[in-house]
Amino acid sequence: MKITIIGGGNMGSAIALGLASGNMIKASDITVINRRQSKADEIKQADNRINAVVNNYTSITGADIIILGVKPWMIEDVLKTYKDQINDNQMILSVAAGITLDQLSTWSNSASPVYRIMPNTAIAIKQSMTFIASKNAISEQDNLILELFNELGKALLIEEKQFSGATSLASCGIAYAFRYIRAAMEGGVEIGIKADLSKEIVLQTIRGAVELLEANQSHPEAEIDKVTTPGGITIKGLNEMEHAGFTSAVIKGLKASNV
Repeated sequence: MKITIIGGGNMGSAIALGLASGNMIKASDITVINRRQSKADEIKQADNRINAVVNNYTSITGADIIILGVKPWMIEDVLKTYKDQINDNQMILSVAAGITLDQLSTWSNSASPVYRIMPNTAIAIKQSMTFIASKNAISEQDNLILELFNELGKALLIEEKQFSGATSLASCGIAYAFRYIRAAMEGGVEIGIKADLSKEIVLQTIRGAVELLEANQSHPEAEIDKVTTPGGITIKGLNEMEHAGFTSAVIKGLKASNV
């Protein structure tokens, strides 16, 4: 199976390097088309088995999967320019925010299987939460794309109408998680723990919380109940956060980014 990625920016290169390090695709079967030689050199330096080329689009014709890693405003032009090189059996994947399945289908061959893919930045370390929606695809193709992106973290096939909300939770949500970590670090400094040690403590605490929820298959509130004794310090801290609007602030932030 051959994959061509048009656009070797941060997301395109991360996908290429992630897939190249997995078990499903040979690195030598991945081609990344770049606009700049410097970016092609970066990719080759990271993994010299990947075909990193500059403005050479010949690989499109022989690709089983074409991944569009360019900016949203470039998608239409790229698809219309190379439409004659794309056939109905090739799967077209776009990671461009806001570009719909109908647009992808209109700008390419109308019968081609098209996909919207929404990873987050953790794809660079193969820990992305990736959402996938498709049109004109059969279940075998959907399963293949899911399997590919499950090598880069966790992937879910969802309806396109859920994309905005899912993006808020994961693609925007990773920034919200970072902001909590920063706030907890600053709080740690204020109560007498150095910044680097605060960071280490907060990261491990979050890691442990995630592992507990996954291992126990429990609701967060059930785990909270285990550490909030009557009159204890944990419930006092939680209540102060709630008085300051912690939960409502998170919900408001998610709703604001759900556009």
